[in-house]
Amino acid sequence: MSSDIKGLNEECGVFGVYNHVQAAHMTYYGLHSLQHRGQEGAGIVVSDGDKLEQSKGHGLVTEVFDESKLAHLPGQKAIGHVRYSTTGDKSYENIQPLLFQSQTNTLSVAHNGNLVNASRLRSALEDEGSIFQTTSDTEVIAHLIRKGGKQPSHKRIKASLKQLEGAFAIVMLHDNQLIAALDPRGMRPLSLGKVGDSYVIASETCAFDVVGADYVRDIQPGEYLVIDENGVNSSYFSEPNDRAICTMEYVYFARPDSQVDGDNIHRTRKQLGKKLAETDPVEADVVTGVPDSSISAAIGFAEASQIPYELGLIKNRYVGRTFIQPSQELRERGVRMKLSPVRKVVEGMRVVIVDDSIVRGTTSRRIVSMLKEAGAKEVHVRITAPPIKHPCFYGIDTSTSSELIAANYSVEETREKIGADSLCYLTSEAMVNVIDRDDESKNQGHCLACFTGNYPTEIYDHSVLPHEKEQSVEHSTS
Repeated sequence: MSSDIKGLNEECGVFGVYNHVQAAHMTYYGLHSLQHRGQEGAGIVVSDGDKLEQSKGHGLVTEVFDESKLAHLPGQKAIGHVRYSTTGDKSYENIQPLLFQSQTNTLSVAHNGNLVNASRLRSALEDEGSIFQTTSDTEVIAHLIRKGGKQPSHKRIKASLKQLEGAFAIVMLHDNQLIAALDPRGMRPLSLGKVGDSYVIASETCAFDVVGADYVRDIQPGEYLVIDENGVNSSYFSEPNDRAICTMEYVYFARPDSQVDGDNIHRTRKQLGKKLAETDPVEADVVTGVPDSSISAAIGFAEASQIPYELGLIKNRYVGRTFIQPSQELRERGVRMKLSPVRKVVEGMRVVIVDDSIVRGTTSRRIVSMLKEAGAKEVHVRITAPPIKHPCFYGIDTSTSSELIAANYSVEETREKIGADSLCYLTSEAMVNVIDRDDESKNQGHCLACFTGNYPTEIYDHSVLPHEKEQSVEHSTS
């Protein structure tokens, strides 16, 4: 379900454009299509070839920018960012893109992902005299680049990127060039598109459709892409490592009309629903999904089980962003504001509710309760991913195991707590098989850490879990 309903938030969205007469407007529309990846803040930095100009603020893209603000952002090159923070520091200074000025040049950076060695890098830089203006790990990147001294610019940037550990999809404006880079494991999606003579970079391909761009290709793990007057130049700052793209991109985060590694997200989720109907069938009268991310899977479940699909839950799109409310009680009330059961659809029925995950369990409990209060005779919950038992350190706000219901209770205990008549999850093996489609040219590896506890990188800054110590660096997606 949408990130402002579910207790699962993550990510940010990045967008870049090169050689477009209305770069700021193009970036605005690109960020609007990526709004689902972050709703707390938005920013745009443009270049007119001589200087960089910045505008940013708290709120949705439509709240931060209007025509007058965009008109004051002239230039043919731009990068933008939408933000969701997981560590609680929502200060204005941390809204991206970050802009850095020195005596010799100006640099702007926007980053989607978490650096798991950010605290170590920051401490070392501070020991050497660096002074930080934000608590974002994105600023670490700029300090590393500046620390490189008199080496050629791109050599300096590549050397800095090589020191980073974790998940990062980055766009930069530097020396009148648009730069894109992806971590060596490709943990976040990042794609290249083209519209006319202009190039665009985006976290998701749905942004290309909005701005009228054609998809060219995905940025590859470890790739360093420079776009300037000479066109597109590709090189690598690091050898690609074992691929570990976040599986939750397929299951939950990406928009259904996006494609990741060449696979359409709607089609993938539909196949996940079909697989779930095969592995965990149930006798029922109606199938429904939790808006919006689970609708595709619910349709697939209904087709495979031959149980009718109906809109059993309606989402109210005109309610404030309840996920920012400070108390869990208010967050739970927000579920009732956001979702309403369709009584005539569920009354007297055995209902299958398909969802993509159960995080803390409070939202699932509320949904099951609403359906039964609306007259559902039975409510059977089917989840298109395995139980989330481990915290994510790469950009999702599940920072402690104590928050995760599956880490503390069995499937049967979880079923009892949410009040469902049955509860089944898709296994890791089944989920990966669906996503891979047995095609070696497609997905080459997945991060399953939140399900298995097997992290693809060393977790340098988290030798103990975050709830056991104070964190000094805010991670950029969080």
